[in-house]
Amino acid sequence: MEREELRLGTIGSGTIVHHILDQVQKTPGIRLAAVYSRREDTGRALAAQYGPAAVYTDLERFLDNPDLDLVYIATPNLLHYAQTKQALLAGKHVLCEKPFCPQASQARELAALARDKGCFLIEAVPTTYLPNYQVLKGALGQIGPVKLILANYSKLSSRYGRLQKGERSNIFDPAMGGGCLMDINYYNAYLTVALFGTPKHAVYHPNLHPCGVDTSGVLHLDYGSFLAECAGAKDTWGYNFYQIEGERGFLHVKDGSNGLAEIRIVTEDSEQTVNLQPVPDRWFYEVQAVTALLRQGDAGALSSRLTLTCQVVELVEAVRKNAGIFFPGDT
Repeated sequence: MEREELRLGTIGSGTIVHHILDQVQKTPGIRLAAVYSRREDTGRALAAQYGPAAVYTDLERFLDNPDLDLVYIATPNLLHYAQTKQALLAGKHVLCEKPFCPQASQARELAALARDKGCFLIEAVPTTYLPNYQVLKGALGQIGPVKLILANYSKLSSRYGRLQKGERSNIFDPAMGGGCLMDINYYNAYLTVALFGTPKHAVYHPNLHPCGVDTSGVLHLDYGSFLAECAGAKDTWGYNFYQIEGERGFLHVKDGSNGLAEIRIVTEDSEQTVNLQPVPDRWFYEVQAVTALLRQGDAGALSSRLTLTCQVVELVEAVRKNAGIFFPGDT
């Protein structure tokens, strides 16, 4: 039976939280019910903008709130595991911002805990909820055997200039699980694994900063019969795209793996451009879809995405450590 309304609580107050809550306000069947923030003034500002919602500065009291069904976690990367575990133990469904967590063992533990508690656990990556993802997936058969994937996602970080001056922010801090692979290039890895599964071999070639994280890099994925080259950068500007090349044509994704703005399908006999996303905001589709799946209790769809998350975390962890990038808790 469908839940009449999902009651959402948020952990974190950064920009991404505002993107999600902007869409929550537009989505029937879900509302903001509680906010957790270390600073009460920050929490009250968020609640005033998107509430009414209760405000907490104590995480245990926040999770004890019986009015919460779903907790959205959008804190620095290395906090995801502990906070997700605490929320699951409190019996809450969890939507955790990407990247899910830095170690595959953590991802598998959380997945098992969610099953034991009868809770749904979801990584907040819009990719597979986007209508254009289904277009891309459905068009693969039109281009013949795939031979090459070329992807680039480059966006100069607003914090990169501060890093160059010696200032450390979470996104460039190994103590917080930062770096390009855990952010920008994660989208390339996620989309590629979603479409083609786990590669036979993978290696990451990073541009390493003295602080210990990658500011850019290239992820090389070998699938045996084809190769994927995924570039990502937080220290450059670039033309963003995702292109799948086959023996009889190619698929070109405008703006790349993070939004799938439109799909250009070119074959020996035809060419067309498809866009089933009239709303340009990718979070719109994610919030709409997650709300519907949770209210319907669609365990199959949510479980398959969690399996995908575990595959991506395992891949990213392996190539990251092989490239010499280590976080607290790595073995």
